[in-house]
Amino acid sequence: MKVPSGLTIADLARRAAAATPERVAVREADGRQSTFAALFAEAQSIAAGLQRLGIGTGDTISFQLPNWREAVAINLAAAMLGLRVNPITPIYRGAELRIILADARSKVLFIPEIFRSINYPLMIDDLRAGLPELRHVLSVRGKGEPERSIEWLCAGTRVEPRLAKVDPHASKLLLFTSGTTGRAKGVIHSHESMEFATLSAVKYWSLGADDIMLMASPVTHITGYAFGLELPFLSDATVLLMERWDATSAVHLIDRVRATVSIGATPFLKELIDEAEHQGSRLASLRLFACGGAAVPAELILRADRVTERCRAFRVYGATEIPLVTKGFIESNQRNLAAETDGRVVGYDVKIVDAEGRPMPRGRIGEVRARGAAMLVGYTDPSEFDKSTDQEGYFRTGDLGKLTDDDAIVVTGRLKDIIIRGGENLSPVEIENALERHPAIQEAAVVAMPHPRLGEGVAAFVRAHEGVEVPSLTEIADFLDDIGLARQKFPERVEYVDDFPRTASGKIRKDQLRDALRRPLVISSE
Repeated sequence: MKVPSGLTIADLARRAAAATPERVAVREADGRQSTFAALFAEAQSIAAGLQRLGIGTGDTISFQLPNWREAVAINLAAAMLGLRVNPITPIYRGAELRIILADARSKVLFIPEIFRSINYPLMIDDLRAGLPELRHVLSVRGKGEPERSIEWLCAGTRVEPRLAKVDPHASKLLLFTSGTTGRAKGVIHSHESMEFATLSAVKYWSLGADDIMLMASPVTHITGYAFGLELPFLSDATVLLMERWDATSAVHLIDRVRATVSIGATPFLKELIDEAEHQGSRLASLRLFACGGAAVPAELILRADRVTERCRAFRVYGATEIPLVTKGFIESNQRNLAAETDGRVVGYDVKIVDAEGRPMPRGRIGEVRARGAAMLVGYTDPSEFDKSTDQEGYFRTGDLGKLTDDDAIVVTGRLKDIIIRGGENLSPVEIENALERHPAIQEAAVVAMPHPRLGEGVAAFVRAHEGVEVPSLTEIADFLDDIGLARQKFPERVEYVDDFPRTASGKIRKDQLRDALRRPLVISSE
């Protein structure tokens, strides 16, 4: 499906609502279905309500929602008005929200009332004093105060919103990703960059009217956003939203709804295959599963072939800044390539460089750099963009890897010290800063450790103040919970040390700490 030049998601949604109003665009796991006409009408009501609140072109609105239909409508409403939308993952707590909402300068925030035991209104109320630009917090699917709900926003908005003329090059999406400095970075995409990212995959995977995309990955991540919120308007495929991941439910859902395609991190594919085998299901309808976001064992890809009737599982590679640099290998004669590489480069220029930034030949390992039409257009901090790109406009991924003769990337490691836990990027520095707020902890160092399910887990090495009793793992968890850190960032293992191995300049040797998780720690100054 080719998108005419100059049209946004809102323009395409209007066309779909007029041409095929009763066609289902989005389905939910609980059986709810939303047609193009219904979604467009809901988005118009939200847009009119936002205008009534004084929200206009260039403003930022945020939503911290699960994979719900309302996120689709909010995203459309933002496109109608030329707003910048800022999805925030529901797992984030006060420590992260305070930074994100301030940096985004959000004027409106949509939240659930209660989801997975978190009371979102209470959490946000605790932050409001430090967020002077946040004017309105509106609940979705709630039962609380009506004047603080999405229903209140849409009430009395019978007139159509005054739609803005939106430049496809304009800022559209703001997502925050962990950086090596410990502070989340605001990644900015345009209407054009996001459309290219989605359409490139639609074409490569041949997604059509017979396809149903099971989206269990959060729509507040780049993958879930592109293929959960935008896919129905950029292809003929239908989206099936799953509120939260559960492998048992996913197998039943795929078989019942006849889902054909899915995208997710390594734990999603592993647990899906385990459960399908346990239930005796061959997942007969499923034809493609793109897997990335964390290390993907080759055997997992090959095992998916054996367990399913026809599913082609494959590895993909990208980042929030450069979504889906590779699109995998999906042909039946490419199974080894699908399992042993991180996918074929499609829609990007990629180069491998040495430590001085000089290009390296195929087969040699160096830093992976990429540029393309789907690349970010900037960061909220402009200086970060200059640091993250080279003179030729390539994004510095910080990943080590090589290019093969098949135009595939093979990632071999990372220059940056990010922990990838089940596809979620976690900053060690942020966790270290939180740990060092504990009165008993003098210094902390956080590294990745192998995790059987999530690929990587969080391990902390802690040095206590002299003469102070070291806190237990449970006490540390309680402390981090009290200061509002997301539970996914809590250390799952703590090692107590009298000192750290360091370089001559005093920097902690994290490579030795990672090794120490497998053998006794030897302090070294080299």
